[in-house]
Amino acid sequence: MGDGLPAAGEDAPARQAGVAVEAVFREERGLLLASLVRRFGDLDLAEEVTSEAIEAALRHWPAEGVPARPGAWLLTTARRRAVDRLRRDQAYAARLAVLRADAERAEPAPAPEAAGVGELPDDRLQLFFTCTHPALAAEDRTAITLRCLAGLTTPEVARAFLVPTATMAQRIVRAKKKIREARIPFRVPGPDELPERLPGVLQVVYSVFTEGYAASSGPRLQRLDLAEEAIRLARILHRLLPAERESAGLLALLLLFHARRGARTGPEGEPVLLEDQDRGRWDRPMIEEGRALAVRALTGGPAGPYGVQAAIAALHDEAADVAGTDWPQIVALYDVLLTLTPSPVVALNRAVAVAMRDGPEAGLALLDALAEEPRLREYAPYAVARGDLLSRLGRDGEAAEAYREALERAGTGPERAALRRKLGE
Repeated sequence: MGDGLPAAGEDAPARQAGVAVEAVFREERGLLLASLVRRFGDLDLAEEVTSEAIEAALRHWPAEGVPARPGAWLLTTARRRAVDRLRRDQAYAARLAVLRADAERAEPAPAPEAAGVGELPDDRLQLFFTCTHPALAAEDRTAITLRCLAGLTTPEVARAFLVPTATMAQRIVRAKKKIREARIPFRVPGPDELPERLPGVLQVVYSVFTEGYAASSGPRLQRLDLAEEAIRLARILHRLLPAERESAGLLALLLLFHARRGARTGPEGEPVLLEDQDRGRWDRPMIEEGRALAVRALTGGPAGPYGVQAAIAALHDEAADVAGTDWPQIVALYDVLLTLTPSPVVALNRAVAVAMRDGPEAGLALLDALAEEPRLREYAPYAVARGDLLSRLGRDGEAAEAYREALERAGTGPERAALRRKLGE
């Protein structure tokens, strides 16, 4: 072409290869990494050779074409790189042999080819429980789960939680070191251990979503990329543990909340209250999927915390408006939730529901009874809820004082802007 630009389609193989690698990275990286950890027993080695395999794909696929099973191609390439590395470093290989022997004594590993020729064995559940082992600090569990299972880079994880990249890198290194030195087994807990360990796994995914749904600080109210990664992780967990009703409950809860994402902020990123949201912008297919999962979570035994929260979210999503919401049923569900997971935040949410059922005075009395709770003293939503109820009662001076307290505690720019508007009114 005379203008010196490449002809249309000239870079198509490179673009196709790039798209294919990106798809594999997002959808199969966890599979690949988990398979390599199980085979070689070392998370650092697995990450290094996974990166090398992806780099090799970017070099070879544009010229040779994308293979029929790109994930299997990457797995084979990564295994070869790992074997080469261990041949060169016999001391490293000896250390890994000890780790693998410990793991096999704990629970014999399946044959690497158990999934069938050309397919990646799905070892992600083992990786979930490794990354969320109770021996790791809570912040380290979240960091390494995002790094290894969600596939975020270290700078991306750091940005998600608004800490310097160096700080997040230290957390991830610390977690890997703990896994290696404590010889944390790469396995799924047995039936006797699972009830104790599963809540920790679910909590990590829920924490990731919470930060995405309502950011603790920064310029945006929502971090949709982070929320969507949490949903992807929840889907994997539910697929790997289909009989666990709380994994269904967690996925249901995340979907039912995320379905409102398009209506939760205004044109300038400002928060839009539930009562003011355009429910026509809610994601109805996502709501239907979440409702079906919530039913599954509540069927066949006593309800768990995530199933109960999903039921509350479903009642909100089913209602045509705030006035038509089944507030008595929501209050009853919060009563159940308080028995399962008693906490000041649950009590706060119940008080708001009581205010909707019985009037602002009833809700305000419950909020005032929580005033001495340490966890609520710096919690902006508590002060906002008090301000809203005081405003509804016409106690404008007290409402303004509550909004000022909330303004001091609010973490994001949009929240602070909304509170300034309330004070201006």
